[in-house]
Amino acid sequence: VQLVESGGGLVQPGGSLRLSCEASGFTFSSYGMSWYRQVPGKERELVATVTSAGSRRNYADSVKGRFTIFRDNAKNTVYLRMNSLKPEDTAVYYCESDYGGAWGQGTQVTVSS
Repeated sequence: VQLVESGGGLVQPGGSLRLSCEASGFTFSSYGMSWYRQVPGKERELVATVTSAGSRRNYADSVKGRFTIFRDNAKNTVYLRMNSLKPEDTAVYYCESDYGGAWGQGTQVTVSS
């Protein structure tokens, strides 16, 4: 199993980013996917989940209405669209599959003026 996150960067408060996670090593379309984030010294936090077909999504209260998780099963990729970013969204973002296996390297998101 391999998960490769990308799309992070430095953005001003109120800005937007789209994260991508390309998966390989398992049948992507058969498994739910999730995005997590982690700040140094704190536990990893679940941000959003999407079912295998993309029909159901769930979000942490802290990101509801601002973030959208979606997937393209033809590309083995799950995305996280982040709007109205806040400084407290600063973290390393990781994706995970319900299939299990190792985490990717993550992608850093920094929200700062």
